[in-house]
Amino acid sequence: MTQSTSPFSNKLQQPKWLRAILLSVLGYEALGCLLGGVMLIATPDGSLMDMPVTIMNGAFTDFLIPGIILFALGILNTTSFIMVFRRKAADWVWAAIALGGLLIWFWIEIAILQRLHWLHIMWGLPVVIGAIAATPLIPRKLIRPILLICGIMASALYIVINIIVPSQWPAYNSITQTVSELSAVAAPTRTLWIILSTPYTLLMIAFSWGVWNAAKGNRFLRITGGLLIGYSLLGILWPFAPMHLRKTLAVGGGTISDTIHIVLGVVTEIIYLLALALAAGALGRQFRIYSIITFIALLTFGILTFLEAPHIATNQPTPLIGLWERINIGIFLLWVILLAIRLLRTEKQPTLQQQF
Repeated sequence: MTQSTSPFSNKLQQPKWLRAILLSVLGYEALGCLLGGVMLIATPDGSLMDMPVTIMNGAFTDFLIPGIILFALGILNTTSFIMVFRRKAADWVWAAIALGGLLIWFWIEIAILQRLHWLHIMWGLPVVIGAIAATPLIPRKLIRPILLICGIMASALYIVINIIVPSQWPAYNSITQTVSELSAVAAPTRTLWIILSTPYTLLMIAFSWGVWNAAKGNRFLRITGGLLIGYSLLGILWPFAPMHLRKTLAVGGGTISDTIHIVLGVVTEIIYLLALALAAGALGRQFRIYSIITFIALLTFGILTFLEAPHIATNQPTPLIGLWERINIGIFLLWVILLAIRLLRTEKQPTLQQQF
């Protein structure tokens, strides 16, 4: 008997209780989206749901477009419910699109509102639970590629965040100010930065786990994955150790939070460099040369950034610190993208240990 090579085959067995949870979540979200969408479309001023248009902070003039999008998500979740219920081969694709669409909806909604509401827990938590319940539907051969693609998505997302958030602070200068100042204590963009950057952390954790699993016995790559997991987990700590604004630091208003913030920055840079060095020895000559060049570039722009960093605490000019730091970050993001692509190519080849 010939083994099926379809990307929809070779699934894990989904327990009945997980399937019941997934169907419940899809049905619950579909009903909520359809009902909410109809109410917003019927009364774009939000009066039917007792929601003033002002809560959207100028993102939309009324609720008509959000209502249409919400109704479309309801149709999508209804379709996904039917596909999962009928056990169609592409049920995992529909579930992923439906639940992923809801996650994006909540992410954008929270960013627009710039605050969390109890309704986000009521409707958002089931989506996360549903996503976990849907995991066994994913064909086993696609799990690792999906995890690796998360690295590409994370890097693209971080670039988008660095375009959106600075635009919400007219006095901010991306050339002369650091990225950390966007999430500083009392910064007008702090809440927005934390909300938008949370998915980046989650995507990087997934990608790092993918790198770990892609090692297949390659010791250097396995350690690289471990370092990236450590880097990703640091993302959970950053919001709890913010720096203070320059004017606060200049008058002695800094706290232990600023010290921890600096330490996290140093540790992050060290992890960058170690991961690069180890990956250079794990993935062949071309990637080794690229990683060495990247290592030198990261070290160079990291030094340029740290040379200007002491002037922040005294509120002195830092004419290019934002530029140096963003080049440094951009180099790392590009490396993550190319590492993901390199590992995706090996998925159809012999193990890395056999190749090198």
